[in-house]
Amino acid sequence: MSAELVVRGGTVHDGTGAPGRPADVAITDGVICDIGSNLRGARELDASGCVVAPGFIDIHTHYDAQVFWDPALRPSSFHGVTTVVAGNCGFTIAPARRDHHDLIVGTLENVEDMDPATLHAGIEWDFETFPEYLDLVGRRGTAINFTAYIGHSALRVYAMGEAAYERAATPAEIARMCDLVRDAIAIGAAGFSTSFSFAHRGVDGKPVPSRFAAADEVEALFRAAGDAGKGVVLITPGDQCSYEDVYAWQPKIGRPFTYPLFASPNGKYLTPLGLHEQGIAAGARVWPQVTPRPLTMQFTLADPYSLNTGAVFGELLKVGRSVRLAAYRDTEWRALAAADLENSPMRPRWETFEVSESARFPELEGRRVADLAAEREVTPLDVMCDLAVAEDLETRFRAYIANDDVAAVSGLLTHEQVALGLSDAGAHVDQLCDAPLPTDLLGSWVRERGVLTVEQAVHKLTGEPADLFGFVRRGRVREGYWADMCVFDPDTVGPGPTRRVRDFPADAERLTAEEPTGVRHVLVNGTPIRIDGEQLATARPGMRPETA
Repeated sequence: MSAELVVRGGTVHDGTGAPGRPADVAITDGVICDIGSNLRGARELDASGCVVAPGFIDIHTHYDAQVFWDPALRPSSFHGVTTVVAGNCGFTIAPARRDHHDLIVGTLENVEDMDPATLHAGIEWDFETFPEYLDLVGRRGTAINFTAYIGHSALRVYAMGEAAYERAATPAEIARMCDLVRDAIAIGAAGFSTSFSFAHRGVDGKPVPSRFAAADEVEALFRAAGDAGKGVVLITPGDQCSYEDVYAWQPKIGRPFTYPLFASPNGKYLTPLGLHEQGIAAGARVWPQVTPRPLTMQFTLADPYSLNTGAVFGELLKVGRSVRLAAYRDTEWRALAAADLENSPMRPRWETFEVSESARFPELEGRRVADLAAEREVTPLDVMCDLAVAEDLETRFRAYIANDDVAAVSGLLTHEQVALGLSDAGAHVDQLCDAPLPTDLLGSWVRERGVLTVEQAVHKLTGEPADLFGFVRRGRVREGYWADMCVFDPDTVGPGPTRRVRDFPADAERLTAEEPTGVRHVLVNGTPIRIDGEQLATARPGMRPETA
């Protein structure tokens, strides 16, 4: 009997890490029903010369809000991604009471660089609880599979209101948050996420709510996540939970733990990497998340996210544009800010800063800020402030933050028990676009550099994250599994160009990459959302992945 659809003539890399083999893949009712030769189907997709892989899984996104106005979840779905995990770092939009919407929006504005006008215009707030949020997303439909962590900061705001930004929680508030965590994971949340990072600031530049948690709250929430019996705990480490604490807590909780790990230029990443090696030897189920892409940001001094980690710059998060401009004109403020940044844990790498876009001074585009500073006998910050003031904060700069050392990144990508993540898709949309992580990995690190084989890369993009999160019948090209698939040409696959567009609610702009090379077909639950390199705009076959 013929199948509904056959993907014919490709080389199947099944997601296990095994070598590829020539085979057709037959699909009926959204599920793979046969893998073999000369299979027949009512409809066929040609995969000759291509790899037939499971759909890619992006475990670190911030599509919590964008999912309401962009069910295609651009640009991830263009790059072979068929499942995303949102709600990372504790920054979710559910649960949320009606009178807390401004607090949620204000948090996302500063910590994830989301435009508040876009959030107010684009989010459909027809939910309060986390289960209601996931149900609403499911009813509206998505092009790809969508799930999310329940986030610590949103939990605190829900349980404590404005006090979430001021104090530790009471025992009753902690108990309420724990109940919500158990309920959310039971109905399909990806797990529990939180952040204690000094870099994460929310409303008026204050530490995000999760950073006000005391030890009893942190322990209780970890244990609640463990009680659920499924899901993952994501932590951005800091004072309340250090890297050492991650490895101490995981065996007690029993669920996999994960945290972000960039190849920092000062070598600080080697400390958690050493702890990780000790943890692996002791049997810890901890998975640092790494990315193949350099962390670069394009920004203006109207919102200099990468500089806001400094205390002096951080104070500007609570003031308006006119006060910010006045500060940039003030030579005393500049000196104070420059000195503060030199002592910041994320000291700017001034040698990587350059002028990216300047309408008034186009001759400076591409010039290094440090070179201009040397010519003018001033500091790099002076150069940036002078240009920003002269162009009413419209000058755009580019800077490398981390992960631009090829040898260091290669070491992370090939290290034992590390997961691919950190695309941050849906966040910082006017400053970076790292959603093309899968196509960049396959083009730059497999084909061009040979750091990974095709089968290794496909495994890290599919089977490995599916196993980490316990996604049922996903992450493999296997009979009985959901037909999430990406068909790509290994000789041409790549991320394509990044461009700036203005198409978000409230006329907001974003960086996007919607012209990948070599991505031929993409299927979600057996339904094509991309055929022969053309995206199908109306398809919404995504669902909430089941976890176990």
